[in-house]
Order: sequence, then structure tokens, then C-alpha cells
Amino acid sequence: MAASPSGCPPRCKAAQDGGLRLHGGRTLRICCAEMDQSPLPAVDHQHLVLDGPLMLDCGTELPRVQIAYRTYGTLNAARSNAILICHALTGDQYVAETHPVTGKGGWWDMVVGPGLPIDTDRYFVICSNVLGGCMGSTGARTPKGDDPNELWGTDFPPVTIRDMVRAQKRMVEQLGIERLFAVIGGSMGGMQVLQWAASYPEAVFAAVPIATAPYHSAQNIAFNEVGRQSIFADADWEQGRYWQSGKIPARGLSVARMVAHITYLSEEALTRKFGRRMRGASLAVFNDIFEVESYLRHQGSTFVRRFDANSYLTITRACDWFDLASDYDGNLSAAFAGTRTRFCVISFTSDWLYPTSGNRAIARALNGAGANVSFVEIASDKGHDAFLLDEPDFHRTLGGFLTGCADHAGLAA
Repeated sequence: MAASPSGCPPRCKAAQDGGLRLHGGRTLRICCAEMDQSPLPAVDHQHLVLDGPLMLDCGTELPRVQIAYRTYGTLNAARSNAILICHALTGDQYVAETHPVTGKGGWWDMVVGPGLPIDTDRYFVICSNVLGGCMGSTGARTPKGDDPNELWGTDFPPVTIRDMVRAQKRMVEQLGIERLFAVIGGSMGGMQVLQWAASYPEAVFAAVPIATAPYHSAQNIAFNEVGRQSIFADADWEQGRYWQSGKIPARGLSVARMVAHITYLSEEALTRKFGRRMRGASLAVFNDIFEVESYLRHQGSTFVRRFDANSYLTITRACDWFDLASDYDGNLSAAFAGTRTRFCVISFTSDWLYPTSGNRAIARALNGAGANVSFVEIASDKGHDAFLLDEPDFHRTLGGFLTGCADHAGLAA
């Protein structure tokens, strides 16, 4: 089949309509020949409905909230061995099992399981989809009222990291757990860990914020805004009501994922994996010339099959709003005043999205509050995503910290 001037097959809508139009008249063409733009498949996610309404920081009260979650391991008789894992921006509750939508393994299955750093032979592990997510928790993709066909869409109110944690706390209580042995998370998950420790210190024995920050930098916000604008610019976004016509703003969401994914990697990792290797394409065709281009397009095209665009808008904005110290007159130490929670703050040398400097600032603030805190910087060239990959030093650090805390807490091995 002959390629169009954009490098896409003639049937490709991106070629037919000239691509994704950006501000200033520039055009970004994303080949959608292999991009499935059908709606996300319906999955009956395990969930619970919170007892009573949930008041949000924006002042809106959600009358009915469901939280989708998964558990691994066994809760002990004393209900003292529960670990809550908080997922990152595009993660979900399927942390250590086959994902029902993608068919892929759990996003942390090399960390969570029998004999692994988060040992499910010893701990009862909970992971929930955040409020505003798109894997079963109340958000843009769930019904707004009694009509199952009338979804929240862009009418879903803005949520904060604190709202997410508030919903998690209610969920944990309904599971009959008064105090968590540990709360663990990386990236946006790390923000939730910090909020847990600040909002509910009596309910957290140990906290492990990984590759995170106490607030989003201007650069973080800028990258998120590029992603949001790419979604807005997609003709299929339809002012956020694309679900009414069974569409997905696939090209815009794909670009958002491509931009974000670049920030998760390091220059060293990209060079090692791809360098400047080419795919043999002609300079006369605007197609995948370099292997790194093909990789990013694959990341974007597969992402649209498992994530909702309106949820992406909601969650990235929640990250941008996060600034824990702002609730304490700019004093981050005050957020943890008097805490008895044990902390292990972990960063990675090549992480430029949430660099070591921000993680070290968290550790210093905890020291200023008199907290029991360890800080570890892991040498890695894998960038921000190192906490999701095979990093033995990280795994040993995490497992060792939890074992020490478990021994101190009197949890049976």
C-alpha cells in the first residue's frame, strides 16, 4: 500500500485530515494505522463503595464513591501486616497479576510477591486505583448518577492528592484496618505516601516515598500542560464528551503519553537502547526514521487502549496542584511535626523528572521534624522509571527496610 505524504497509509485519518494541529499553525502527524481507537473494553473491577459521601478539597461533595482495588497475601489476625501500595500517574491497582485490559503482567510483579521485597508471605498488600482514575474507581469514566450511559466526563470535579488519600483512608477503614504497617509508592505514588504521613500519621507505621517530590516544579507542570493541550487539540476530544459518540481522542492522548514517557527515561537509557539507529526509511518520507521514534509511537498507541483521556487530564492536574508545604505556611517540616512514622526516602541518580535534590529536601524536612528517616540514593542510569525496573540495589534497600520495620513492629516472619 502506498504511503501518503505524511508517511501514513492512505486510510489513516491522521494523513487525511493533515495531522494534529498545534497552536501557531504547526502540525504533528501521528500515524494511526496500528492505533486502535475503539472505546476501552468494559471490565468488572473489584471495588467497594464508600460509606457515605466524600467531600473534596474543591468544595464539591461526591454522593457516591467507589474505589477499585486488589489485594495480595493474607491479613493476619491482629490486622497489623497491611501494606498499601500507591500507584504512579498511569498505573493502577493491578500491581502483581495479569492486567485484565492489556494482558500484561503486573507493573510491580518483580517487587510484590512471595519471597520478594514486598513479601506476600508476610504482608497483606492492598493497591487501589486512585480517585479520578479509569480502572474502576469513581472518575470521569464512571456514571454521574443513576443513568449508566451518562458519565461524569469533564463534569467530574477537580481532585487533589489529598482527596485521593482521603478516599484510600476510608477504603482501608472499611476493610477493617485501623493502622497500616506501611505505605509505599513511587512518583505520584510517593506524593500519596507523603500525604498519608502528613494527614494520618497515627495510621502509618512506616512510609517509603520513592522517586518523588514535595511539589511539582515549573518544568513538571510544563510537560503536563503539553500533554493536556495535545488532548484538547484532538478533533475527537469533542470538548470531553467523546464517549457519547464512542470515540477516543487517540492521537492527542498518544502524544501526551509520548511526551511524558520521555521524562521517565534518561539520556543514557535512550542512548543505550536506541542511539541514532535508523529503520532504513527515506528522508523523503515523514515516517519512523529513527528507532527511538518507533518506540515512542508504540508507547503512545498502546497507552490509548488502557487509559482514559479525561482521567489523564484530572490526574495530571492533581499532580500539578500538589505542594505539601503550602498547607503548613511553606514549612515542609511542619507537615511531619511529632510523627512517629519510620521513613525511607529513595531516589535515583539519573532521575531528572523528580531529581535527588527534591527527595533530599524531603529527608531534610523529616530530619527537621525529628522523624526516624533513612535516605538512600540508588546509582542507576535508567532514569525515573528505575523504580519499576530490575534494580537489585533498590530491591535490597526496600526489602531490608521493610524487614527491619517488621521486626521492630513484631510481625512474624
